Amino acid sequence: MAQRAVWLISHEPGTSPCGTIKFSRRYPTVEKRAKVFNGASYVPVPEDGPFLKALLFELRLLDDDKDFAESRDSCSHIRKTSIYGLPVGSEELWPVVAFLKNGMIYACVPLVEQTLSPHPPLISICGISQGFELLFGLQDFLYSGQKNDTDVNTKVSQLPDLLLQSCPFGTLLDANLQNSLDSINFTSVTHPQKQPAWKAGMYKGKPQVSISITEKVKSMQYDKQDIADTWQVVGAVTCKCDLEGSMPNVTISLSLPTNGSPLQDILVHPCVTSLDSAILTSSSIDPMDDSAFSGPYKFPLTPPLESFNLCYYTSQVPVPPILGFYQVKEEGVQLKITVNLKLHESVKNSFEFCEAHIPFYNRGPITHVEYKVSFGQIEVFREKSLLVWIIGQKFPKSMEISLSGTVTFGAKSHEKQPFDHICIGGTAYLKLHFRILDYTLTGCYADQHSVQVFASGKPKISTHEDANGTERLGHITSKWQNWDSNPSSLSLEPDHLTSMLCCLSELHRKLISSDYYIWNSKAPAPITYGSLLL
Repeated sequence: MAQRAVWLISHEPGTSPCGTIKFSRRYPTVEKRAKVFNGASYVPVPEDGPFLKALLFELRLLDDDKDFAESRDSCSHIRKTSIYGLPVGSEELWPVVAFLKNGMIYACVPLVEQTLSPHPPLISICGISQGFELLFGLQDFLYSGQKNDTDVNTKVSQLPDLLLQSCPFGTLLDANLQNSLDSINFTSVTHPQKQPAWKAGMYKGKPQVSISITEKVKSMQYDKQDIADTWQVVGAVTCKCDLEGSMPNVTISLSLPTNGSPLQDILVHPCVTSLDSAILTSSSIDPMDDSAFSGPYKFPLTPPLESFNLCYYTSQVPVPPILGFYQVKEEGVQLKITVNLKLHESVKNSFEFCEAHIPFYNRGPITHVEYKVSFGQIEVFREKSLLVWIIGQKFPKSMEISLSGTVTFGAKSHEKQPFDHICIGGTAYLKLHFRILDYTLTGCYADQHSVQVFASGKPKISTHEDANGTERLGHITSKWQNWDSNPSSLSLEPDHLTSMLCCLSELHRKLISSDYYIWNSKAPAPITYGSLLL
């Protein structure tokens, strides 16, 4: 697992050639190994100038790149990964790992320890995983705590010395470059355990685990007796585990309150090592399925260094967070609209933002609006034929708000006015956009006891602050002797060096609206059947 070369390229649209190489490092010893391993299929790494031009062309970042290129744009060359083949004369340099982030292109060429013709499967090339690890480490180092371009340039100037320590001879030893900066007498990291292919580096520093639970609620509401309203919650749990050791064992638990909605259709990250069968069998596809599992949902895993999606899930909550009624009546060039919205009493009445967008398709521009609103304010976008009802951060105490009014339209211009194939005639919708922080509709949560870490090394006791700013003591022992009703009841065996830590340092929860539609009850509307995910 090694890299033949590494680049940092500043993407600069409007200049020639649309980019500047800020940093590059080549490893001649790895290049010689590539020549031996690849044999007749070996392609040398070009100089920085030709490489930059070829990479910008492949990423479609050249200003004058508007023509169709068969080798890049045909249907047989659809990119599903950040791995590319760059034209070098009549040959191809492959694989090249590259991605654009924050105006900076990160690129490297991993060593492939076999022939390149035909291309071997990506999963068999360990250097690709290490390449991503190195590039993510560079990205974290450059933009962690930086305030301006001067800070970034200062960090770029430090890279030659840092890579001598963290990536000698093209082999990544530590993806956290800050460790190399903090430690002058850096020594090579030893690997007592075999490194997994998806975790080529190791972390050094204070152990901490961050968890973010994001739920998106979808809804289609009709206010019709013959059509059932549908709604569904889709959740994602994102984790970042900064833990020492090559393969620390971690257990992350998700819990539900007593009245919480069970999680279903759970998909987990490949780093999860085992899973309770009850978690996997809970499904929303079969309406007769009564195997709902209400937790706790425990995920034993060996986490990668970078942020990863621990799991995805769906849930059928009893009611949607906001119930709505929308009615449109057409009278010549005018539309009379009526909107009623009600926040369910069980939902947290504290929004980061809440808006109702009311578009009017296939009509002329709005020329006049008369309205009466019980709460919030209205913004009119005449050329876009759009009304935006800004509800704000709270519903009133009654939890109900209403809007009524008349909208007048001018002559229709096909060139400028918004067009939609569905919203024809009376078919129209209102779309809600909202976000609630520190809240999930299912009630899914994690706390300071939700993370257990088993890692080799000398136990250390430290304090940290949770998401609410409360200082807590990390629970640590060398080995559990027994488990009773008190989780802090520990016994220590000096002969064992396995430490257990509860080190949840950050927890974020949020509920976001996604495809939240309320359709005109007086006209036809598209209908969803069963799961909204199908």
